Amino acid sequence: MSECAWVHLACHGTQNIADPTKSALILHGGKPLEVFEIIKKPLPNAEFVFMSACQTATGDNNLPDEAVHLAASMLLAGYRGVIATMWSIKDADGPVIADDVYSRLFNNGERPDHTQAANALHDAVKKLRANKASFDRWVPFIHVGI
Repeated sequence: MSECAWVHLACHGTQNIADPTKSALILHGGKPLEVFEIIKKPLPNAEFVFMSACQTATGDNNLPDEAVHLAASMLLAGYRGVIATMWSIKDADGPVIADDVYSRLFNNGERPDHTQAANALHDAVKKLRANKASFDRWVPFIHVGI
């Protein structure tokens, strides 16, 4: 991650409400990549991260004003923009949303602009809605940052 400007993570995510720094992305082989590990390393090239994983922007229901979750930790680590999910998503929806987002961001053959990620996500979600997807399938996807 330290050498890349853009990162795409397609994995499972877990929230630890008692200690948010122990919230993690579960990588290949079941190895957790905890928030603490992400934020302690310098990420000088960080621009954009797409987390196609469940529970990446889930907070504590008892502390609605607190925003300590995996998506917020990516901002803290230095990423300028993050696409994440507020709760579990259907396995089929993650790749569809990602394909639509990246198709828009990489459509002109030039270096993609991470500041267009929110618009790209909006269009991807709008397309999912137009295909009559139920509410719980399109609502979880969010963009935070710029």
